[in-house]
Amino acid sequence: MNYRHIYHAGNFADVLKHAVLAQLVLYMQKKDKAFRVLDTHAGIGLYDLSSEEAQKTGEWRDGIGKVMAAEFSPQVAAVLKPYLDAVRELNPGFEADGALKLYPGSPKLSRMLFRPQDRLAAMELHPDDYNRLSRLFEGDFQTRVTELDGWLALGAHLPPKEKRGVVLVDPPFEIEGEYDRLVKGLATAYKRFSGGTYCLWYPLKKGAPIKMFHEQLQALNIPKMLCAELTVQSDREATGLNGSGVIVVNPPFTLKDELHLVLPALKDVMAKDRYASQRAFWLRGEEMVEREEE
Repeated sequence: MNYRHIYHAGNFADVLKHAVLAQLVLYMQKKDKAFRVLDTHAGIGLYDLSSEEAQKTGEWRDGIGKVMAAEFSPQVAAVLKPYLDAVRELNPGFEADGALKLYPGSPKLSRMLFRPQDRLAAMELHPDDYNRLSRLFEGDFQTRVTELDGWLALGAHLPPKEKRGVVLVDPPFEIEGEYDRLVKGLATAYKRFSGGTYCLWYPLKKGAPIKMFHEQLQALNIPKMLCAELTVQSDREATGLNGSGVIVVNPPFTLKDELHLVLPALKDVMAKDRYASQRAFWLRGEEMVEREEE
């Protein structure tokens, strides 16, 4: 992948990832006790869709652009509302002219959804991106931005002092072996913080080792792992991503039903050809555990 996220901000992969992230944050808020979001590859936090980079690819137009303009059923709209309301808040003129200028990255989205007691730990290794992220959250006592390789944070920054948290791992997939690193990173983190909720993002493209990746995750024997995948076109036609997925460890009990509701609607809105698809299933879950014990 040609990775600087400004080229891809607001694309179909972001829509899936951020719709799920918003639900995880809101679910954590069902209890009064504080929690922390650890964002391992935070980026710059806020993206200008009118920038030269974003305009060059225009990926957001086929992602958040289509989703914001779509009419969903009341049930689907209710699930997507916290995420899409955050986008609207950053674009106050949208209702009048339908124009999108700003898009929240995962740290900004999480922060916009927080209560006063919730906290954000955002990791970014790239010096320029770290500086921009630091400026974005300057003076915000609920957020700590650290210039650090996010993979290291899965050991050094867990468990959070709140003992409750969401860990988002969204690597750039610039180099070989990122699927393996996701598996190893989760294994390391889970040993330190088994009660955390983890959200692992990964790309779907021609030749990607998805079957092996899923098998390696299953071999970790973590009791509850939910998978959601969304493709927008055939991998025969796509030169880069044709889809993406998220693995959610220790998911909210409501999440699978929400995914079954929302994924078909998102697929229909963002599909580029008739081969677009979606699925949500347990990699390891209560159903699988029950079968193994019979």
